[in-house]
Amino acid sequence: MYKFPKKTKILCFGLMLIGLISLAYGFIQSNQDQYTDLEIRAEVKKMYYEYKSQKKSTSDKNLTSKKDYPHKDSHGSHYEKHDYKYAELFSKIEKKFNCHLDYDQKKNAHGLDDIIYVTQHYFHVKKQRPWSSLFLSNLFFLMISLGALVWLAVQYISQSGWSVYLLRIPQAVSCFLPFGGAIMMFIIITAALHWHHTFHWMDKALTYEYVNESSLDTTHPEYSHSMEDGMIDNPKFDKIITGKTAYLNTPFYVFRSILYLLGWCLAAFLLRRYSLKEDLEGGTKWYNRAFTLSAIFIVFAAVTTSTGAWDWIMSIDTHWFSTLFGWYSFASFFVSACAVIAIITIYLKYNGYLPEVNANHMHDFGRYLLAFSIFWTYTWFSQYMLIWYANIPEEVAYYVIRFDHYHILIIIALILNFVNPMLLIQDRAAKRLKGQVLFVAILILIGHFLDTYIMVMPGTVGTHWHLGIVEIGTFIGFIGLFAYIVLSGLSRVPLIQKNHPMLLESKHHHI
Repeated sequence: MYKFPKKTKILCFGLMLIGLISLAYGFIQSNQDQYTDLEIRAEVKKMYYEYKSQKKSTSDKNLTSKKDYPHKDSHGSHYEKHDYKYAELFSKIEKKFNCHLDYDQKKNAHGLDDIIYVTQHYFHVKKQRPWSSLFLSNLFFLMISLGALVWLAVQYISQSGWSVYLLRIPQAVSCFLPFGGAIMMFIIITAALHWHHTFHWMDKALTYEYVNESSLDTTHPEYSHSMEDGMIDNPKFDKIITGKTAYLNTPFYVFRSILYLLGWCLAAFLLRRYSLKEDLEGGTKWYNRAFTLSAIFIVFAAVTTSTGAWDWIMSIDTHWFSTLFGWYSFASFFVSACAVIAIITIYLKYNGYLPEVNANHMHDFGRYLLAFSIFWTYTWFSQYMLIWYANIPEEVAYYVIRFDHYHILIIIALILNFVNPMLLIQDRAAKRLKGQVLFVAILILIGHFLDTYIMVMPGTVGTHWHLGIVEIGTFIGFIGLFAYIVLSGLSRVPLIQKNHPMLLESKHHHI
């Protein structure tokens, strides 16, 4: 029986405290110097018409002299030229609102509506940052716990004997599912209430073709599907998102999310319950039930891991879609789950538990990490190559923002997720060293957190991304919460399923 050390508990609570402080800091910072959309619209309109009036009385010579000087951005990280329309106006707006607007967006602004949008977008992103950090970290660990449950089910349906001594570990990892699920539902419901804009397709303004002209400058504009008196074309209307409302609508979306989470949690609860019953009664009755349940769950998981990825990740970039995305995201989370199981196993070994687990078991873990790292790289490249080669604007836009603004993270993620295991655990001897497997597993975990970051952040904060106190602190906090829940789950039950019919095969496992 594993005993949860007091020092480890204190460490977990310390990490959780860091996460709470970082998240609180993010929310406090996001509400500083905030302006409502109406305030921004009114002020930008005023500045725009003043600018247009001034332009009429300004000589072309004066304007040209100002175009050639570089302008250092507020972060001091690079220089940009005033080589775009409305450069002077944007400079005034940045000074007025004490903000730094995105260069690409400023460059592509061609009128008053664009200028208002670019300014409002900055403050939307600022307010969105802590929500995106919360969503990112929770999604990462929620899907790891699901990946561990899939790994557990695979051991049953494949009738694997080598892993019997380890089955309590994925059972404990899956204990995070109810907690991560509750946080996920909180994020989804608050998005539906428009507390944040993680899923921007929830904005009803995007799906109505007409708007009452007199209500445009109010807090709640009046939208309609039909042209009536006082109605004009809705400038926010999005034909592509409107075409997806049969699937992407809030009630159905919430229902699907609840269905996924209840199904996963039920499977985790029953598999754990069957294994404990097996400890008490022996025989093959509970093993056979676990086998049957695992077979049913794998089918359910095959569908819901894809639809869950579409709903929670791909819908963030609503215009874009990929038929390979479900496999790609699952590969990322599954190899992360394998890394977590390996880390916990080695942690227990270093603390004197699981003496029966030997270099042969480590070898199999190494093979899991290497094989699914290669599989993840294959799906990553396949998705990228086909979309980039076809060069269809609505598809390739997904990669344009990532390659233009997130290329450093992409390179780091590829090194950690592919180059790292290929170099460090490809050799047979390396796979049998628990220290080396531990090191590779930790790097893989960091790499796939960055991969999830690249999946989520471009669609929620765009080019105004950070990897700072809020994001890293929230991630650290979730490490503490996840570790506490998993280790608490381990400490409540025996580490070995003593009546498993393949226990001896695991004990004498040799490759």
